[in-house]
Amino acid sequence: MSDLSIDLHWHRTEPGLKTGAYSNAHTVQYNASHDIRVDAAPDWGGDPDNTNPEQALASALSSCHMMTFLALAAKAGWPVASYHDCAVAHLGKNPEGQMSVTRIDLHPVVRFDTGFAIDAGELEQMQHRAHRYCFIANTLAGSVEINIL
Repeated sequence: MSDLSIDLHWHRTEPGLKTGAYSNAHTVQYNASHDIRVDAAPDWGGDPDNTNPEQALASALSSCHMMTFLALAAKAGWPVASYHDCAVAHLGKNPEGQMSVTRIDLHPVVRFDTGFAIDAGELEQMQHRAHRYCFIANTLAGSVEINIL
């Protein structure tokens, strides 16, 4: 199977590493060419202009779900014209009392070529199949909710 990697770069800009007195801001590099500024979530003192690991997790799930949905739709002959999602990562305490991403909600909106239509039940079934086959969803187990719009 594949091994996929990123490069993460952080360096201290403060005189010392002291609790609450240093920046978590860092860069994640994809494929040696795409740099993303990452920080803690704003509630944890991060810069809201940077992405955070929780958003990146929601993004990974949303992207994987969409690509799986598109593959299934193509096999079914569904002419998908556009796909939009607003994924939301919810932070809270897990059953062990630890902070975690407790749930990720997906809100996919699929549009088809003019003249093509399916009923809501078929679309819902295909979204659930996409979830079942999505690599990232399988990694996250039961913490994903799909809200079809």
